[in-house]
Amino acid sequence: MSTGLVDVHVHFMPQNVLDKVWAYFDHASEHYGVDWGIHYRLDENARLATLRELGVVAFAPLVYPHKAGMATWLNDWAIDFGTRTLGAVPTATFFAEPGADSYVKDALERGARCFKAHVQVGGYDPRDPLLDPVWGMLAEAGVPVVVHCGNGPIPGAHTGLDVFAAVLARHPRLAAVIAHAGMPDYLGALDLVARYPRVCADTTMVGVPFSEAQAPLPADWGARLADVGDRIVLGSDFPNIPYPYEVQLEAISSWGLSTEAERAILHDNGLRLLSPG
Repeated sequence: MSTGLVDVHVHFMPQNVLDKVWAYFDHASEHYGVDWGIHYRLDENARLATLRELGVVAFAPLVYPHKAGMATWLNDWAIDFGTRTLGAVPTATFFAEPGADSYVKDALERGARCFKAHVQVGGYDPRDPLLDPVWGMLAEAGVPVVVHCGNGPIPGAHTGLDVFAAVLARHPRLAAVIAHAGMPDYLGALDLVARYPRVCADTTMVGVPFSEAQAPLPADWGARLADVGDRIVLGSDFPNIPYPYEVQLEAISSWGLSTEAERAILHDNGLRLLSPG
């Protein structure tokens, strides 16, 4: 589309961290039972050039910690990257640990415009009291947080939309983006979108053949989006996907949405979400 694409779920990380992520996916058959070849295993400049060639005009380069003590330096890297990189926005992350409220406050003051919470990889409980002030600050600031809280591709210690629903019940104005549309609990994700006015779901890996083999969408998925089309946002997981980026766009196109609704998902909704104020 002439307006371009706005992708709220992209990953850029310090190279040593990305190398470990890619090494994990190299053994995906052991972890997930399926092979997962990284399609865009390129250097940073080549990945940025690829996004531009694909028509991505704005994106959230997300980082996430897998243990305590990582978030502060990841935030330093991500805020710098997002500030100096054309099309990117500064992002940040957190872990359930003492001091999380302090460094999240610092990241907000430094201009972070999107956060990532990876409940599965982090292995923490999003209901942890240590995170209560974090969720509260993000809700107050209106800054979105992309939350991987679903049970896909494999359940974690504290995944499940019912677990994260308890966070939303306590912070109903949180601008949460349910990553992967809650895969495999797609209808549960849409229920949260319907119940909470600032909750969105992203399209990351949703409806693509790779995911359909494991977690197929409901047959009436497109029709179910009709009433929440303003709160579905484009996400891709670039570069850590086992297929070309265009496959995600083809999946969205197959949902039978109106031209206006599809444009909203691919551009307008994400742009609104990532825009300051």
